[in-house]
Amino acid sequence: MDGSVRDNAERRRYEMDTEAGTAFATYRVEGGAILVTHSEVPPAVRGRGLGDKLVKGMLDLARAQDRKVVPICSFVATYMRRHPEYNDLMA
Repeated sequence: MDGSVRDNAERRRYEMDTEAGTAFATYRVEGGAILVTHSEVPPAVRGRGLGDKLVKGMLDLARAQDRKVVPICSFVATYMRRHPEYNDLMA
């Protein structure tokens, strides 16, 4: 488990392996923007910053794909508010 985030386009979610299972953020694509609808970290590893790591990796992938992000998920929205370096990704 290297903690890297990957886009599982078939399942429409960004994923990151953890020692307790897969952390993920589900999305749908509308008009070229990524609408992030839900994020989840396995309960056994919550509180360790893995949610932040997942969202950061997801946003970095979105930037590399030249896509905008609509954070419907409250966790993702809060992360983006706290990290203005991702303001350019806001749709």
